[in-house]
Amino acid sequence: MTEKVRDALKGNRIYFLDNLRTFMIFLVVLYHAGCVYESSGIFASFWLVDDPSTNHLAGILNIIIDIMVMPTIFFISGFLTPLSLKKKNGWAFLKSRFKRLMIPWMIAGLTLIPLYKIIFLYSRDLPQESWTTYFHWSNGIWSQNWLWFLPVLFLFDILYLALSKVNIHLSNITLKQAVFAIFLIGFIYSFCMSIFEFRGWTKTFFIDFQNEKILIYFMIFLLGSLCYKLKIFEPAVTGKKFYIVICCIAWIPMNLYIFVLLNFFIRPGSFIFSVVIDTILLWLGFHLSLLCLLYLMVTTFRYYLNRQGKILKALNENAYSVYIIHVIVIGAIALTLLNSAIPSLLKFFILTVSAYVVSNLIVYSYRKTIKSKI
Repeated sequence: MTEKVRDALKGNRIYFLDNLRTFMIFLVVLYHAGCVYESSGIFASFWLVDDPSTNHLAGILNIIIDIMVMPTIFFISGFLTPLSLKKKNGWAFLKSRFKRLMIPWMIAGLTLIPLYKIIFLYSRDLPQESWTTYFHWSNGIWSQNWLWFLPVLFLFDILYLALSKVNIHLSNITLKQAVFAIFLIGFIYSFCMSIFEFRGWTKTFFIDFQNEKILIYFMIFLLGSLCYKLKIFEPAVTGKKFYIVICCIAWIPMNLYIFVLLNFFIRPGSFIFSVVIDTILLWLGFHLSLLCLLYLMVTTFRYYLNRQGKILKALNENAYSVYIIHVIVIGAIALTLLNSAIPSLLKFFILTVSAYVVSNLIVYSYRKTIKSKI
């Protein structure tokens, strides 16, 4: 992804997309560190370390992060995909994406997923099990876990290539039309998946995905590619009136979503109005929040972080590899904090910062020593 960003606009490097992607990876680390300390108990049965010292802040932050972090990453990838395809024929494009996404996925599946189970059992004082149960196709609980993103993104690349071959011209759609379509289709899709009880995860040997969100992710990916084709980021930044308005109102749908979602968890089987109306409010809040937060993230970084220094450059180059290894780093550090008397919020802070720093140091050391010699 970094290589594509460098070439995205000839002579005009899109630094803010580099920086935004890196910030999203930090939020992923924050989210997964929060899973160790969130108080709802949702992650207790499958997360690699379940610390009895919990806090409510981690859970609330995770709800907000979950709304927009993966859509933003898919948006960035979608924005960069047309240029990558433009420079290669279809077969060369698929080979480059397979090398970029699926080779790391295979390696991580054979190494990091077994480490995940080792940490999971050790943290709970449970005996280790037969080695054949430590892989994503046989572990029975976690499957691919955080690695789900890689094959899903590869699938999106394949679908985008197929769409390009049948001459579907996305650039004929205006940005406003695309955003409205994403909101309407996404809302109807998520509502139907909930009402007809198709919520949850589909897990296979090759691909894992969240049933009620997979279509939304693909539409956001296509939105990113549309923004590239419409050259949305090429004009100079002018007024900020709309940006300020969204900053002022984004909290409304976000709080609606959080309020209804928490009611589902806190009072299962009880509804604020009814199951249908509550579900409508839930997904209305979610999709409005998603679009608002996606816009705010992209626009904020475009306005204020469209530059790069040595530290940002290093973090940007590390980001993809940090995503791949960070969960195991979180597990190792969380184990050292498990029986300590440190307050939960402080543990949460220490785990997030240290996991992000250590993951970056591991990747940076690898790049400067082993990879540079290959």
